[in-house]
Order: sequence, then C-alpha cells, then structure tokens
Amino acid sequence: MFGAPLIIIITYMKADILKPSRQTILREAKDYVMIAVGMILYGIGWTVFLLPNDITTGGVPGIASIVYWATGFPVQYTYFSINFFLLLLALKLLGLKFCIKTIFGVFTLTFFLSVIQQLASGVSLLRDQPFMACVIGASFCGGGIGVAFCANGSTGGTDIIAMILKRYSSFDIGKALLMTDIMITVAGCFVFDIKTGLYSFLGLTIRSFMIDNFIEGFNLSKYFNVVCDEPEPICNYLVHELNRSATVVRAQGAFSGKDKYIVFTVLSRPQAVRLRNFIKENQPSAFMLISNTSEIIGKGFHSI
Repeated sequence: MFGAPLIIIITYMKADILKPSRQTILREAKDYVMIAVGMILYGIGWTVFLLPNDITTGGVPGIASIVYWATGFPVQYTYFSINFFLLLLALKLLGLKFCIKTIFGVFTLTFFLSVIQQLASGVSLLRDQPFMACVIGASFCGGGIGVAFCANGSTGGTDIIAMILKRYSSFDIGKALLMTDIMITVAGCFVFDIKTGLYSFLGLTIRSFMIDNFIEGFNLSKYFNVVCDEPEPICNYLVHELNRSATVVRAQGAFSGKDKYIVFTVLSRPQAVRLRNFIKENQPSAFMLISNTSEIIGKGFHSI
C-alpha cells in the first residue's frame, strides 16, 4: 500500500540533496517525533472514543468514519486513499519540501490507526456515555493535531487543500475549511440521527478549541516592558543569569519629566517569574508591563 508513495518521495529527494547541520538534524528529528506523538493521540481519540460512538469531527477522517458506518470499510484505508490522491496533487503543485511532513503525518496516522484498532478491538469505553466520549475523543484529536501543527506537520486531508488554496488564491481558507467540516458533520446526521449529529458538532467545536489553545499555549512566552531608572542590573541579570538579551530605550516620564529607561525582552514562563522577582527585590520602583505572546520570531525562538 505504501510502495508507490515511497518511490515518489525517494525520487524527489534524490533530485536535491543538501547536507544539513547537526542542529538542523536534531530539530527535524524532534519535529518528526512530535508529529508521531500527535498522530498517536489523534488515532486514540478517533478510534477508541469517537468512532465506536458514531461521532465525527469533519475533514477526511469524518468522510472515512461515514464510509465505515455505512459500509463497514476500515477507516484507515478510506483515509489513506483520499489522502494519497491529495498528496499527489500537493506534490505536483507545491513540491516535496513543502509537503514532506504532511506525507509523514499521513503515513504515520494510517499505520497507527491499524495498530490502535487492533489493540482496542475488545475494549468498550464510554459506549453508554456518548457525551464524555465526545469530549475526551475530540480533546485527544485536537491535542494530537495541535502537537503536529507545532512541529509544522498535519494530518493531511483538508489541510492539503488549504495549503494549495493559500499558495494560489486569496480565498478565505478558514471559512472554507470550516464550511467543509460542517458539511461533512451534517452528512453524519443523515447517516444516523439528530442526536448523533449534535454530538458531532460538539466534537468539532471541542477539537477546534483544543487546536487553537494547544498551539497558543505551546508557544506561549512572556513579553516584558520594564520602565526603570537603572537598566544595567536588569540587563546583567538577563544576560548572565537567564541567558537572554534585551533592548534598552531612553525615555522620559510624562508626569515627572525625569529621564527613564525602557527594557524590552521576551522570556519563557519560568524565566519570567525569576525576572519579575528579581526586579521586585532590587528595583521596587520599576514599572512592569507583562503580556502573553505566542508568535516570537528571531534568534533564540523561532526562525521564519
């Protein structure tokens, strides 16, 4: 089943081989491990909690679930078949470099779906509690997709369509994907009943909420604006104790008219606590503005 796609991947890889640095290899290895973990979480949520309770959350997995409920055809084969043609289209239009982690995610999820279904074949969790099954299953799915997205991967399907639309059009992708998921979820109402359809809509909402919050929380950092009289002790603490840098700007107080300094820096949450305590102890008159930020691009954080 995987032979043809593997040949395509190897052919593309032979065309352009670059020698990566050790740091790049470690970063890429970490990404692939995270994608694999995300696919395991997604597979557990889908096959252990959602599928046995006839609940879908849209996308290609939703189509595979409907096909399974209607015909009994295994979900992993429907999921892989649809994604196979979408991946061929993406390789043609976007190239291997843009799609390689999505390809890995599709292969990994297809494999783990078979494994998890076999392991859970005799397990019946929450069959009489569809609400809890919906909440837990959608949380697993949303968390798994969130982990994969943080590693620049995905589960394929409608994500591939989104990547193509983003590259070649100005189409509102978010609304398009939401409408697609809603249409697939509505189709589940016709296969079963309204009650099951409502659970599916709840699962779709929970999954979307989990994806957004997981990605934001995973990349969360603390942004500091510190207005002070003496920036040197703060900067020394940042550089020598926290191994971070900062930007210092000369300013003037609007009310007092006195010269001030503003120290700008971004820290992880543990580092932020340490800096806040240090400033409170050493410069209690300093004025601190601390805010959350999840999109930090630059040295020491994320590359473009």
